[in-house]
Amino acid sequence: MHSLEAIMVATTLIGFLGVVLRRNFLMKIISLDVMSTGVISFYVAIASQTGNSPPIVTAMAVSYAHPVPQAVIVTAIVIGFATLTLSLTYTMLVVKKTSTLDSRRVEERVNW
Repeated sequence: MHSLEAIMVATTLIGFLGVVLRRNFLMKIISLDVMSTGVISFYVAIASQTGNSPPIVTAMAVSYAHPVPQAVIVTAIVIGFATLTLSLTYTMLVVKKTSTLDSRRVEERVNW
């Protein structure tokens, strides 16, 4: 594993630990976004291949880059952005109802 890939894996693990260990909802959301960025970056590093050309038909290009990983990455970025906005909106509603960002206090105050 190269050092850049190790940094991406470390970023993903740091984001995961932030989601699990933090009590503040905003810190959990930021950690989730950091984890998503690490996973997407790692996938891009794994899917990248040197020497491949864009998938445009020309007489000189022999090896073409596959467009499916590119589409998957764009889709993952859009879904990550949508998840981030929805979680921030839901957090705003929870804070408005409970007047706190602490997850344990929210669990105590909300009647399930």
